[in-house]
Amino acid sequence: MTATPQQDLTRQESTLSEAHHPGQERQPHAPTPRPGGRSARVRADVVAATLSEVAEKGYDGLTVEAVATRSGVHKATLYRRWGGVDGLIVDALTASADQPWPLPDTGDLQQDLRRITQEVFNVFTDPDLGPTPIALISAAQRSDAGAAALRAFFAARHRQAAEVAERAIARGELPTGTDGAEVVRAATAPLYYRLFVTGEPLDARTAERAADAAALAARAGLFTPAPTDEEVGAAPNTTTP
Repeated sequence: MTATPQQDLTRQESTLSEAHHPGQERQPHAPTPRPGGRSARVRADVVAATLSEVAEKGYDGLTVEAVATRSGVHKATLYRRWGGVDGLIVDALTASADQPWPLPDTGDLQQDLRRITQEVFNVFTDPDLGPTPIALISAAQRSDAGAAALRAFFAARHRQAAEVAERAIARGELPTGTDGAEVVRAATAPLYYRLFVTGEPLDARTAERAADAAALAARAGLFTPAPTDEEVGAAPNTTTP
């Protein structure tokens, strides 16, 4: 992420820069892939610059020009490959989703969920990351493209983390049919509620309690499919006339 790409612009990039009118961004899109390591370095520099700018200035202060200056990548390249500010936000989320996330495997659902919520807590309270995670999520909610990318990011994370519930099902700890992604969503939701709705402080005990509540609910079968009308109708009537 520290390498600075060469700034030898092509004539096409210069033409695109001159033809671009401020305030008329193209639709955000994924960066155009290029072969070789230079493309990866350019993308890493741009993502790092985008995250820094968002953390410092928020969505309203984010500009292609500032990212270009900070990354060392010409703004014509940014407009061509990312389309504008929203495209930069989308790709920053995509890059975050690409980061590995080793899942816990303690042999116990409650402990696995505790480690997942502890990891969420660590990300949002890490002094090295500072305001970046909160700033990126807040910025993503400011545009349709960003919001869609944010939903995709969390959906992918929930699907990945659902493995802890699937292992619990295999151990006989959870009922068959338990929706693992919903279990993880229930465990982490109280943390995001504090971070983005109420603004209350987030602490380790809150993270632990959220995991415990989700584990108890999962064991009680609350994340299994609701019975169909046919199944309800077929159930024996045990009421007294």
